[in-house]
Amino acid sequence: MKFLERTFDHQNQWWKYLIVVFVGFFVGQIVGSIPLFGVLIYKVITSGGSMMPNPSNMADFSAFGISKNTGLLLMMLPFIVSLLLTIWLIKSLHQRTLAETINGTRKIRFGRLWVGFIVWTVLMIVYLTGDYLLDSNNFVLQFNLAAFIPLLLIGILLIPFQSGYEEILCRGYLTQGITALTRNRLLAILLPGLFFGLLHSFNPEVKEFGFGIAMTQYIFLGLLFGLIAVLDDGIELCIGMHAANNIFLSLMVTHKSSALQTNAVFEQLNLDPVKDAISLIVIGIIAIAFLSYRYKWNYRILLQSVKPANDNNNSIPASIVS
Repeated sequence: MKFLERTFDHQNQWWKYLIVVFVGFFVGQIVGSIPLFGVLIYKVITSGGSMMPNPSNMADFSAFGISKNTGLLLMMLPFIVSLLLTIWLIKSLHQRTLAETINGTRKIRFGRLWVGFIVWTVLMIVYLTGDYLLDSNNFVLQFNLAAFIPLLLIGILLIPFQSGYEEILCRGYLTQGITALTRNRLLAILLPGLFFGLLHSFNPEVKEFGFGIAMTQYIFLGLLFGLIAVLDDGIELCIGMHAANNIFLSLMVTHKSSALQTNAVFEQLNLDPVKDAISLIVIGIIAIAFLSYRYKWNYRILLQSVKPANDNNNSIPASIVS
């Protein structure tokens, strides 16, 4: 086990975490959003000030005359900036490489990335197929090859940066930080999972369906990925699953309240958030059952405290203020 143990290196002062989260996330998002704001301002100016819409979904930039593909591309840029800033800050402040943040070693397990991606994609295909067969009238086929090809490229090339950033920040960096503070694996799953949910508080789905039911889905995903990260001693599976989820949704199905407004194959007319939450939980249980069988995870470690490799009964507990 190296993923959580890597954090016991006396580089975990609390102010470093504030800098990484504040600069990496907030500053990265602001700087990365400059192109989007520039395009929005240009659209308003060239319309003579007449284009000042107030869309119900703030992620729908078509109200400003911006194509959905361009809007998606511009939305991904802030995550790329945040990812690069975060990797640099972790290396500079904590002397920890990207690979060490991902699994505690100096080598990324790319095979696990693909396993996570494939497993989640298969489950999403099965779910969408079943949902369509049971209620085909709730789906509108809107496939347009000319619009879909650019979407495919954006999805494959850019969305992994967005999902990868969220996983590296929440399941990698913050999970290791909570471990340094508490040595408790359960808290290392719970607290970043809650933070992950709150990161999505301003998503349009929350406004459309309510904070409680929307947060149920986001927090469940955060806890699911956190559990997988701790059991698998790294976050490669989580990155693959998260990327698969977002790429699949962006390509296959969208909804008026979705944060991913795309030229997907289908538009879903009505969403049942309770059904979707239950379905997500079922999919998550199936995924973790399969992965547990494949990788022979030991669930007993969840109740064991995390100790440095050279720890003994007389050692001083590591602290986040060390």
